[in-house]
Amino acid sequence: MDKTVVGGPAWESWLWRIGFPVLGLGAGGLVRWGADWVASLPWAPLQGPFEVLASLPEPWTTIVALALGGAAGLYLVYEAEKESLTVTLDRDLVTLTRFDSAPVELPRASVAVGFLDGKQLVLLGRAGEELAREKHSGLDPERLRAAFTAHGYRWHAEGDPYREDYRRWVPGVPDLPAGADAVLKAREQALRKGEHDDAAELRTELGKLGVVVREEQHRQYWRRV
Repeated sequence: MDKTVVGGPAWESWLWRIGFPVLGLGAGGLVRWGADWVASLPWAPLQGPFEVLASLPEPWTTIVALALGGAAGLYLVYEAEKESLTVTLDRDLVTLTRFDSAPVELPRASVAVGFLDGKQLVLLGRAGEELAREKHSGLDPERLRAAFTAHGYRWHAEGDPYREDYRRWVPGVPDLPAGADAVLKAREQALRKGEHDDAAELRTELGKLGVVVREEQHRQYWRRV
């Protein structure tokens, strides 16, 4: 077997690529239809934009409303694509691909085990370190298991094999490496503010300190590599 590619179902991708723009155009049409009425209501929210739209001559009112609706639909497509993850496996390499970022390539020799942690695909190294943690939508657990095992990689269907080693983090907890407590504090704030990119960067920094972290809601749990 040369290569196996695991991604979300094709119908799902086409559904949002076509459905979201169509819904956006429909919403734009509804906005155009109701613009004059909303602009006439002194208590209505966002009255300013509706007044501007209602003041435009036709066909510009309709064109602007449909353009805004279509743009909103395309933005939803972009957000959906960001959640889409493709996993490619062969005898030498695991490649994780998203459309908006460079592929993550992991040599076979570095990958000890893969598993799903909720809606995240996790790959661990030989020392238990976290090599990758990628959010996904729609990856089939059975297809992933079959692909990993077919190419000789270990797959842990029960989830994280180190799950029992995690401890809940609270400020000042003992046994953490130097500097890790401060990073965990910063990461907690990032999680509470919804700053996911910042939280991901801080996860990487913790990995460099020999700490693996996972969260449930806004609570962080950690273990040493």
